[in-house]
Amino acid sequence: MKATWDIFCTIVDNYGDIGVTWRLARQLVAEHGLAVRLWVDDLRAFVRLCPGADATLDQQWQQGVEIRHWPADWQSVASADVVIGAFGCRLPAGYIEALAARPSPALWLNLEYLSAEDWVDGCHGLPSPQGNGLRTVFFFPGFTAGTGGLLREAPLLARRAAFEADPAQRTAFLAGLGVQVQDNARLISLFAYENPHLGGWLEALAEGTRPSHLLVPEGRILGDLCAWLGEPTLSLGAVRQRGALTVQVLPFVSQDDYDRLLWCCDFNAVRGEDSFVRAQWAGRPLLWHIYVQEENAHWEKLEAFLALYRQGLSDAAGEALVDLWRAWNLDSRTPRDMRAAWGELLTHWDELQAHARHWCAKQAAQPDLAMTLVQFYRNWL
Repeated sequence: MKATWDIFCTIVDNYGDIGVTWRLARQLVAEHGLAVRLWVDDLRAFVRLCPGADATLDQQWQQGVEIRHWPADWQSVASADVVIGAFGCRLPAGYIEALAARPSPALWLNLEYLSAEDWVDGCHGLPSPQGNGLRTVFFFPGFTAGTGGLLREAPLLARRAAFEADPAQRTAFLAGLGVQVQDNARLISLFAYENPHLGGWLEALAEGTRPSHLLVPEGRILGDLCAWLGEPTLSLGAVRQRGALTVQVLPFVSQDDYDRLLWCCDFNAVRGEDSFVRAQWAGRPLLWHIYVQEENAHWEKLEAFLALYRQGLSDAAGEALVDLWRAWNLDSRTPRDMRAAWGELLTHWDELQAHARHWCAKQAAQPDLAMTLVQFYRNWL
């Protein structure tokens, strides 16, 4: 009898948590043949990522995954053999009681946020005894062999290669979004939190010698975009041009279509965790808007990733990359604004393109997160 898995996810204020857990759940089903229940407290956010889902149902199946609404008034259910609490969420008290009452123990994992900080390797896989006799295990995704790796479906890079090898697929996909790209235009995607430094980057793009076409899926950055354009709102599909820059607002797309959008673009600005990882698998130069934490703790995470990612770049290209990321993330330690930082980055464009491909291949040589989770369970038995 195959093991059962429960994944618990609470929606905070974005789509990163549900984005990661939904990808993980469907990969565990599709590639490892597991029985997976995904518990979500706000199904409205889930429906944005899985348009075929119904936010009113307490139980449904999507792509082989059993989707369950996680109610505030918890009802008793049988516990699973493997339990994943995603990103520090607290399991229902009744479910923990069911875990304690099991005749044989379950593996209870705390799936943590992604970080490149040095201490992650030492904490990955460590147990944490609980007062009721149970214990949890810290499980960290990451970029090194000492972590759980990154989410990556087995056929992902082959699908990307096939997409890139067929220009007709790119044209058809963009046309389906209402996008027509000018010849020689640099295509850029923008998915970010609110950012007052957006205007400087848009000015640089508008003043550029090469046309830029900026694709902006609906989200929190639209308010800053409207402010720069001097318009109160922008409807889906809206297209505006300022100098060499064309801006286009796209609808929120499914996860698979978002992957294709990243593959279509020459440069991808992303946010949080899920889109950050997918941009790395796209093998394109990228810009990360990290989620802001109290006391600027996010800066340490940003610097840790930059220190790892820039390895292999020339000093000049590495500094240009760091300056741009720091400026975008409102780090006062950088002397450059977005306009100057973007201009400097463009002088190293070819090197950064090659580096993005190399980084992608290096990460793909390591086991993916779903695989390491399954192997960890097998070793635990």
